[in-house]
Amino acid sequence: MDSNSKHWATFKKILNVTSGNFLEQYDFFLFGFYATYIAAKFFHSENEYVSLMMTFTVFAAGFLMRPLGAIFLGAYVDKVGRRKGLIVTLSLMAIGTIFITFVPGYETIGILAPILVVIGRLLQGFSAGVESGGVSIYLAEIATDKNRGFITSWQSGSQQIAVVFASLLGYWLNTVLTHAQVGEWGWRIPFFIGCLIIPLIFIFRRTLEETEDFKAQKNHPTSKEIFRTILGNWRIVLAGMLMSAMTTTTFYFITVYTTVYAKRTLEMSVTDSLLATVCVGLSNFFWLPMGGLLSDKIGRRPVLVGITILCIFTSYPVLSWLVNDVSFSHLLITLAYFSFFFGMYNGTMVATLAEVMPKRVRTVGFSLAFSLAAAIFGGMTPIACTFLVEHTGNASTPAFWLMFAAVCSLLSSLYLCHSSKQKHPDAIAEPVKVRT
Repeated sequence: MDSNSKHWATFKKILNVTSGNFLEQYDFFLFGFYATYIAAKFFHSENEYVSLMMTFTVFAAGFLMRPLGAIFLGAYVDKVGRRKGLIVTLSLMAIGTIFITFVPGYETIGILAPILVVIGRLLQGFSAGVESGGVSIYLAEIATDKNRGFITSWQSGSQQIAVVFASLLGYWLNTVLTHAQVGEWGWRIPFFIGCLIIPLIFIFRRTLEETEDFKAQKNHPTSKEIFRTILGNWRIVLAGMLMSAMTTTTFYFITVYTTVYAKRTLEMSVTDSLLATVCVGLSNFFWLPMGGLLSDKIGRRPVLVGITILCIFTSYPVLSWLVNDVSFSHLLITLAYFSFFFGMYNGTMVATLAEVMPKRVRTVGFSLAFSLAAAIFGGMTPIACTFLVEHTGNASTPAFWLMFAAVCSLLSSLYLCHSSKQKHPDAIAEPVKVRT
């Protein structure tokens, strides 16, 4: 096979496997963006703050299901294969999306409405628990030692396309519909479009080929063996979770929370926050492969450590600058700066996390570490930031949440990278001591 044919084959594999990742992020982003409308429709309260916090709690509940999905679905993927497992996760994700799209409001069916929405979110969270991990491991296993950072960066790259698409769709809705129409029924349109996309993604997933790494394994572990290996390597999983903290926190701050932050705290228009989010998605899409490429050239550690230190010392001054002089251009500059953090760090972190996990339990290990970070840091970001602003009266305090996540990621990155004694640090292996 010539060079062009190999590149085309790799591109097709990336497209097929990341399509489900697109849907996962699209659905999660929509729920966060339309939080105020969902709050009014399903979580009725006379107090706007209470209603919004209830909705963000349900948003976080989806993330709390991720570790369970990572454990059970991750073990299933490591046992039966990447292809079959990713088709199962897509099926569960589709059911959750359909629930949220078509459930009537509280005024129509009463308490049953929020219950069904919560069930939909839990299903989405359960499937998402292994979706990102499964996709990341698939990409890591089809990559070479020289381009693993670049190839795995497209796991999150597909999510940025979802952010841009959802933001542009929301911008269009706000130009053709009134605010009342969007609040009453217009917010359901993007979710309905997500339902229409599902059959196409099933077609993509069914054409996936199993990875050579998985096929090369002569014996695949049983669920009992998988759980025993994960328990024996709990330090790696914990360190991986902390290393993922900055990725999940920064991403959900500059996408999901920004739409609420710009409108409610900075008192900017909905269209401004949507346009800013479109720019964030495009910026992320650029920086992610740059981070992966750089880590392939100079190693993972310099990128991970450098970005986290920069985040710790500059986040509060940058956010304070925005708060003290609110404007659309300043919002764009601030989000672009945080986007640089996210893209460079995540473009490096995904490959690193794939490399430190034991081979026989690579999917469940990666998924569990990332899902715990998503649950504790990412899913809690809207709640934590809203709480900080509400109870301090200082609109710059969400920076403290970002800084806390960066400190966690810095310490864990130093630990995991220091433990690696590999001559080639970008090769998939077991660079820290692994118990089987």
